[in-house]
Amino acid sequence: MKALDRQLFMLSRVVIHPAYRGAGIASSFVQRSCQLAPRPWIEAQAQMGWINPFFEKAGFTRVGYTTAQDRPRNAHSGVYGGGRRQHGKEMLISKETHEKSRFAEPIYYIFDNRETYRKTKTSHSQKN
Repeated sequence: MKALDRQLFMLSRVVIHPAYRGAGIASSFVQRSCQLAPRPWIEAQAQMGWINPFFEKAGFTRVGYTTAQDRPRNAHSGVYGGGRRQHGKEMLISKETHEKSRFAEPIYYIFDNRETYRKTKTSHSQKN
C-alpha cells in the first residue's frame, strides 16, 4: 500500500461557483493541477460523470464504474472514503451519506501524469 501511495493521488472534490461553470476554467485548472502533482497517476470518481464528462475534458480517462448495490454501511464506507482506521477505531461514513449514496454508480477516472512526473523528477535530480 505504501508503494501504491507513492504512485497515486486521489482528487476528491472539485466545486465551481455556478457563475463560472461551462467556461472551461475548471477543466483547465484541474488538468494543470494534475500536471503539477508529484505523482504519476491521479485518480478521481464522479457520479455526475454520467451527465457531464468534466474529468474527460480535463484529460482523465474513464476506466470503469461501480454498479449500485445496497451495501451495509461499513462496506459502503470503504468505497466512499471511510473504512479507514483512526486510533484503532473504524471510521464510517455518516448514516445520512450512506442513505444518499448507497445506490450511486460513480465513474472512475485516471489521469496519466507519468511523462510530466518523469520530467519533474529528472530536472530535480539534475539540480541536486
